[in-house]
Amino acid sequence: MPTAINAAVARQTAAGSVPSATIGTTEGAGGGTGGIYSAIISRNQPIISVKEKTYEELHKKCLEKNILYEDPDFPPNESSLFYSQKSPVKFEWKRPREICENPRFIIGGANRTDICQGELGNCWFLAAIACLTLNKKLLCRVIPHDQSFIQNYAGIFHFQQFWRYGDWVDVVIDDCLPTYNNQLVFTKSSQRNEFWSALLEKAYAKLHGSYEALKGGNTTEAMEDFTGGVTEFYEIKDAPKDIYKIMKHAIDRGSLMASSIDDDLGFCYGSAPRTDIGELIARMVKNQENAQMTQPTVDYQGMEERPAWTIVPMQYETRMSCGLVQGHAYSVTAVEEVVFKGEKIRLVRLRNPWGQVEWNGAWSDKSEVWDSVNEAEKIRLQHKVVEDGEFWISFQDFMRHFTKLEICNLTPDTLEVDKFQTWTVSINEGRWVRGCSAGGCRNYPDTFWTNPQYRLKLLEEDDDPEDEEVICSFLVALMQKNRRKERKLGANLYTIGFAIYEVTALDFAPCIMHGTKHHLQKDFFLYNASKARSKTYINMREISERFRLPPSEYVIIPSTYDPHQEGEFILRVFSEKRSLSEVIHSHHVAPIIFVSDRANSNKELTADENAGKDGEKTQADEKKHSSTKAYEESEEQKQFRNIFRQIAGDDMEINAEELRNVLNNVVKKHKDLRSEGFELESCRSMIALMDTDGSGKINFDEFRHLWDKIKSWQKIFKRYDTDHSGTINSYEMRNAVNDAGFRLNNQLYDIITMRYADKNMNIDFDSFICCFVRLDAMFRAFHAFDKDGDGIIKLNVLEVNCFM
Repeated sequence: MPTAINAAVARQTAAGSVPSATIGTTEGAGGGTGGIYSAIISRNQPIISVKEKTYEELHKKCLEKNILYEDPDFPPNESSLFYSQKSPVKFEWKRPREICENPRFIIGGANRTDICQGELGNCWFLAAIACLTLNKKLLCRVIPHDQSFIQNYAGIFHFQQFWRYGDWVDVVIDDCLPTYNNQLVFTKSSQRNEFWSALLEKAYAKLHGSYEALKGGNTTEAMEDFTGGVTEFYEIKDAPKDIYKIMKHAIDRGSLMASSIDDDLGFCYGSAPRTDIGELIARMVKNQENAQMTQPTVDYQGMEERPAWTIVPMQYETRMSCGLVQGHAYSVTAVEEVVFKGEKIRLVRLRNPWGQVEWNGAWSDKSEVWDSVNEAEKIRLQHKVVEDGEFWISFQDFMRHFTKLEICNLTPDTLEVDKFQTWTVSINEGRWVRGCSAGGCRNYPDTFWTNPQYRLKLLEEDDDPEDEEVICSFLVALMQKNRRKERKLGANLYTIGFAIYEVTALDFAPCIMHGTKHHLQKDFFLYNASKARSKTYINMREISERFRLPPSEYVIIPSTYDPHQEGEFILRVFSEKRSLSEVIHSHHVAPIIFVSDRANSNKELTADENAGKDGEKTQADEKKHSSTKAYEESEEQKQFRNIFRQIAGDDMEINAEELRNVLNNVVKKHKDLRSEGFELESCRSMIALMDTDGSGKINFDEFRHLWDKIKSWQKIFKRYDTDHSGTINSYEMRNAVNDAGFRLNNQLYDIITMRYADKNMNIDFDSFICCFVRLDAMFRAFHAFDKDGDGIIKLNVLEVNCFM
């Protein structure tokens, strides 16, 4: 059975990076429904929010008016800094020209030594930046180098190609930065007058809503936001035997890589501890007041710029005697071999984002072992004795001290083979909705089946002559959306995972409706084990796994560990060969175009529709049933006429209020149905459904036809009201709607739950009938507009009112 793990480190996954020029702001960067598909289909078309302009337009406007840009969406005040509490000190927001003389955007190229951590606790983000600088092509995509504090300066900068849940967004900011005593509070460059890293951090903070939102996270989270890459995660103690080869291949192919060390309490850099912001700021103030600049032991003579002071480590990052830091993220910047005393020694180069505090063991900057290495090798390995946070360590010591390794691959196959291959990629957006599609993991069999289901068809096996098995390789990555940005609203990462089941045509048979495959039901999961699944459920933004399964048809079930947890997600599937991945019984968001299957037209259910084998009746059965029904109807008709005449009067027509009295009188006679009766709003919907002449009233024949519908729906309700409470669980609504003959997509099931379920996720009889009445009315209207019978209609604004 699934077990949940409270993640101490995130492992993230993403897809290969493709250049694009999508424009967005923090408001539009969440990658709403449909955003992924627009990113794939129209990668070169800008996506611009209505009230925003592009960077070029804003920049031009500022130059024309001779003003400096001020960002209205991320203003230089407290709201952009913290959300949990107010800062105990007042920060000054200054532009670089107010902080130092001759500010530069980039000095001598952006590189990994330009990044020094401040007091925020976002080493995970800075480690990713350091990795990004190793790939110049990717770096230039994220950080446009044609920006300056000199030529055409207008106080506006932009960072393009942040990957946001399928969209590539361009984040525009002003250059106001938070300072204290004229020192940058957060990320800074090792050179005091260089500002690209501080501005990049600000853009990323804007993307997530505030600087505080960046406190605590995962290096791979930022890696994939920079690249759209797919990330794999390794516990070093459980790493495969060829992990060195994996790391070497990753570096050679430009993958971004980071590693970390868990502390003795089980904490590592991937978690976001509840740190008091006031305490952090107070410590920062004390540090700067006591020592504006600590005198390092490094001789900076001959260097063009002196490094800026870097703030001391966070309280949950502990320096060990060997110089390494627990609970901290390091960038892996190189993997090499060196000949030492006739033997090949494997080495790993790491960088501490603080810009100082290094490993002091064998192969460190000042280690004596370098004396035995010739100068040519030292030059090749870029060995230098300087306190810049970067150092070499033997692979053996790396494996001994480090606990986690994260690799963000620019293509998902880079670690498997030496020859570059292309993967097929499918991307699906979805959401878990409480009471409808938030079913939890397999520990909750009554609701697990209600989770979103995605059909995966593996069509071709891998091309691997050394592998005798007929196998398809693929990678599944499940990512939850917008949780960091919503931290200020109390949102935390859910514990998520997924399971994969093999299905056959026989498995789908109970669900097949004229060739369309629908949700697998509860019984399937009770009697079938999963073929593969995520190793565990864990509270990370993204969880991913590689799998090898035979060509066949499968269903992927993404879920949270506990049921009733609402959130949006993206499910991505990468396969080496041709495959098909699609949501089961769902449609993507589109303009106002309604689609139906005429072969599946929603029929009116009457009390006689369940007779006969497979829905067919013999002539004798039909005749017998008809005569019986005629007798029943005549008896019922007498009762109805008496009640109806008493309320309706001589015109024999009733309005919504009178209909309510009639129905409630009839319902009272059904002792086996617990109900408080019908609400007036429900009766108004019924009048709208049955009123054929637009009078706002219905006659007796229309009422009797309505009652036939209610009787058939009542039978369905009682079927699912197993405890005779007068309510049904909202998770059962999907099956109840199907039983009534309505074919809906997943979005509509979500809407039904949100509209009709109470706080306990139950639906009473009145709400149940009201829902079915409205569905019936909508499908009637649809078929009235579907003149040519092709199952598609287009509506103008006035015609939309028919569906309201």
